[in-house]
Amino acid sequence: MSAAFRALARFWRSSYNSSAFWAWAAPAESEIYNVRMQDLIRKLLAELHEDPNREGLRDTPKRVEKALKFLTSGYTADIDSVLNNALFTVDYSEMVIVKDIDFYSLCEHHLLPFFGKCHIAYIPSTKVIGLSKIPRLVDVFSRRLQVQERLTNEIADTISAKIAPLGVAVVIEATHLCMSMRGVEKQNSFAVTSAMLGAFRDNARTRMEFLELIKLRSAVPGLAAREWSVATEACVAEQD
Repeated sequence: MSAAFRALARFWRSSYNSSAFWAWAAPAESEIYNVRMQDLIRKLLAELHEDPNREGLRDTPKRVEKALKFLTSGYTADIDSVLNNALFTVDYSEMVIVKDIDFYSLCEHHLLPFFGKCHIAYIPSTKVIGLSKIPRLVDVFSRRLQVQERLTNEIADTISAKIAPLGVAVVIEATHLCMSMRGVEKQNSFAVTSAMLGAFRDNARTRMEFLELIKLRSAVPGLAAREWSVATEACVAEQD
């Protein structure tokens, strides 16, 4: 080994072990964590008559900040990057359905979760979307502060805008914790919303075919029939 090579190896070894190297290589904690948000969460805990410094809550602000960033990551998502050019020209003009897509979102009125299933169908004109991209679209719009009605429309409008299909249908069924664990406290109710565009809005037979197909699972022996009732209570921005 040459003297120059040994000298270079000693330099990198000493740099690797030095705090200066890691200060350069690793991002500062302020770049990873939002200290201001953590301070607000700490103050919120104090307002709830808790001690933010006790063992169980000491790291709660950091954990809550991380969770909220994930649950609202849809704000910074780019739709085109999510689709990643997975739009393909295919000679197919029948219904495409992706159903039972699990989603979780936050009600913008109380910041409590609502969650359930999303069912999506479209009739291609010239292009189809890669199947895995449809659940990703649901994630983009559900990981925001939402109301179920807007979430339903945003998914339908985006698919319509990206591939100009003959029609788009979106049905969402969800349980809202702002209705079940507070307020009216109706634990067994759920809300169903729908958005029908193009052929699904104009043609009753097409619409009914879609609604029947997304109920097929209830016909499988041994599985309980799904109850398709609309919740009578709606989540509203209440003062209490």
